[in-house]
Amino acid sequence: MLTIRNNIKTILCILLFLFFLIFNPLSLSITAAKVLAIAILMVALWVSEALPMPVVALFPIVLFPLFKIASIEETTAPYANSVIFLFMGGFLIGLAIEKWNLHKRIALNIIKRTGTSGNKIILGFILSTGFLSMWLSNTATTMMMFPIALSVIKVMEDNNDGSGNISNMSVCILLAIAYAANFGGIATIIGTPPNVAFSAFINKKYNYNIQFSEWAMVCTPIAIFLMLSLYIVTTKFLYPNHIKSSDKTTRLIQNEINLLGKLSAPEKKVLIIFILTATLWIIKDLINTQQKLIKIDDTMIAMFGALLLFIFPSNDVNKTSSKLLEWKDTSKMAWGILILFGGGITLANQLEKAGLIEMLGVWLAQFSNFGIFWLILIVVIISIFISEVMSNVAQVIVFAPVIAGISDALNFSPLILGIPMALSASAASMLPMGTPPNAIVFGSGKIQLKQMIKTGFVMNIIAIVVITIICYFLVPLMSKI
Repeated sequence: MLTIRNNIKTILCILLFLFFLIFNPLSLSITAAKVLAIAILMVALWVSEALPMPVVALFPIVLFPLFKIASIEETTAPYANSVIFLFMGGFLIGLAIEKWNLHKRIALNIIKRTGTSGNKIILGFILSTGFLSMWLSNTATTMMMFPIALSVIKVMEDNNDGSGNISNMSVCILLAIAYAANFGGIATIIGTPPNVAFSAFINKKYNYNIQFSEWAMVCTPIAIFLMLSLYIVTTKFLYPNHIKSSDKTTRLIQNEINLLGKLSAPEKKVLIIFILTATLWIIKDLINTQQKLIKIDDTMIAMFGALLLFIFPSNDVNKTSSKLLEWKDTSKMAWGILILFGGGITLANQLEKAGLIEMLGVWLAQFSNFGIFWLILIVVIISIFISEVMSNVAQVIVFAPVIAGISDALNFSPLILGIPMALSASAASMLPMGTPPNAIVFGSGKIQLKQMIKTGFVMNIIAIVVITIICYFLVPLMSKI
């Protein structure tokens, strides 16, 4: 029955593709119509789950060259994008943490400090992830928190007495770290790449530096509201877990910690490499500004940490593995997520190249007479939903000149529309390819796509309301350009 249903879904998606390809209802150029038809096909297959998501992500490799949209070389290049290797490095570090049971030790100590109440654990993850993401990239933050979250889930599953809903708690924790990383990054001008991209555009076009304090004044309240909303929505309405603090569970946790004993040699080495990697992520900007000899970025740091795991001997007393990581260990890695993100990037590149995003900006300009509040609302709605299928950095780069043109024509500060646009680009919550944190947690296999879409849609609506209202009142208080 499931196979028949999936076959029907696949046929309907193909018919939808053929309709847009043959009839071109939006009267686009030939190339743009082809790209839009393929985009609709892929998104429809992703959302319907008619085919595995990584399989759909491989469609461009066949369809783009076949329809003469792009060469095979141009199409496949994004599958080796630097962000793919950032993911790979993070996943490998996570595998090593799991392999040597370090994840269990970290998780047990987190639960010991937060308490065994499900909601307290979730709140602890939201606050810690959101705070870290204010200063680190949201991707690096999620990479750090993801293996710890999986470990906490495993410990709670192993020690639960049957009360409460562990499944809901698992989904809640994973979605919480992804969304908290996205929302926390909104708070500071360095917290997420779209913020940096928009700030750089404003500096180049208007010779104006947005002050760190001014950005924080507007955006920190937005981040706080969104993280508070995330906690309430997930724990009280969508995924209540009803897991209460228990003295019995607390004692079990302490017993588990005692049984682990002292850190083994492999655990110490993996922990040192994990801390080194995280520290480099935190201080990389300081390193880059203090000298000119080398320049490092998040991807280099992630791969450096991963390579160290294959190089250093484990000195395992049980002699189960000669190195901290061996290649056979990578069989457990989420390779499908790497392919999924590559497919998302190549699709976004062609959407931009075909002029579809620019056309959207021109369409947006017709609403310029609606008044500033409604214009901000429209910009936020478009930005947040477009970023579900497009790189948020590319989106800001493409939309920023359009927003600036509208602002200049109407004679008001480009920050009034630009900041809401940039913030919305980081708030996409419905699809795994919306932001890197979404893709990372989806790779756990513990979240169904329909759960991410449902939760993400609710958070998107909340983000639209919060970003629009706060930006409408606070952005005009910033320095005038």
